[in-house]
Amino acid sequence: MMDRLAQIVDEYETLEHQLADPEVLADPNQLRTVSKRYNDLGPVVQAVRHYMSRRDDSAAAREMLDGSSGDERQMLVDEIDAVNAELPELEAGLRELMLPKDPHDGRNVIMEIRGAEGGEEANLFARDLYEMYATFAASNKWAVETMSSTASDMGGLNDITFEVRGDTAWRMLKFEGGPHRVQRVPATESQGRIHTSSATVTVLPEVDDVDVEIDDRDLDIDVYRSSGAGGQHVNTTDSAVRITHVPTGVVVTMQDERSQLQNKNRAMVVLRARLFERAEQERADELSAERRSQVGGGGRSEKIRTYNFKENRLTDHRIGFTIYRLADVLAGDLSAVVDALAADERSRLLAEGSPDPS
Repeated sequence: MMDRLAQIVDEYETLEHQLADPEVLADPNQLRTVSKRYNDLGPVVQAVRHYMSRRDDSAAAREMLDGSSGDERQMLVDEIDAVNAELPELEAGLRELMLPKDPHDGRNVIMEIRGAEGGEEANLFARDLYEMYATFAASNKWAVETMSSTASDMGGLNDITFEVRGDTAWRMLKFEGGPHRVQRVPATESQGRIHTSSATVTVLPEVDDVDVEIDDRDLDIDVYRSSGAGGQHVNTTDSAVRITHVPTGVVVTMQDERSQLQNKNRAMVVLRARLFERAEQERADELSAERRSQVGGGGRSEKIRTYNFKENRLTDHRIGFTIYRLADVLAGDLSAVVDALAADERSRLLAEGSPDPS
């Protein structure tokens, strides 16, 4: 590990020199790349220097020990003992700091929720999930903006796409993608029987033009009249936009805004996010498996999480985590669930070994 730590310090010092280089300062893209890497390595280098300093303190105390006596000798022994007790904790902290950094950390998030199996009850559950995430976002001081939505007959959501803006949004919401199952007596049930329904959640990092290049010639753009709520202009102007990325067949539709330009801009944001996700999955050669792991078929047999109203219970099946505070979770208190998933990810990464902050 020490060789790798030395390399990290060398890289950090090189980046420090680059940030003073006029050529780097004159190139916004290069400056952004260098600055981000420099900031990412900063906490690691600070910890490395503290660790090495304490090791040097111990070595210096050992050298002085032979020629010492009395109170001075006892002071040196105490210093060596203190460092020996401290170093394992510092090493553990370094290993954690050197875990692979999620490349999407700091990005905004695009979330899509759709009612899946269970008819109108699935759509009502989709609305519950959206309200849960919106409240959780507010508690973390993130901004939420609805990009498109389709209401169902009983006030649920057939589907909704929304953006969550915040520095920690991706870090805390990235685990939410997948089929969510609910077990409860639905509003549509007259005899009090418990039904099982599901909704799917997709979580995408927001990306920009630098991350995804889209050739305008690959786009098939249709405009048409909006339907649903939206004011006096609905059904009178061609403001709705449907964009098809011809090479991949990815289709994005936006109609919530009155302006055709606004709907087009929002559709392009979602299209970039979907194409970015698709490209990442293809590079990992896991496209179909990864997509199924998030969206699946929405069936009862596929789920990442179950919300059981009768038992006031939430269970995340990926890590075997259960909490009997379902009402609080649905009211937006997701912290315990997010913390458990983050801890599991950290444990798995540490167990895999060969940590590397790059």
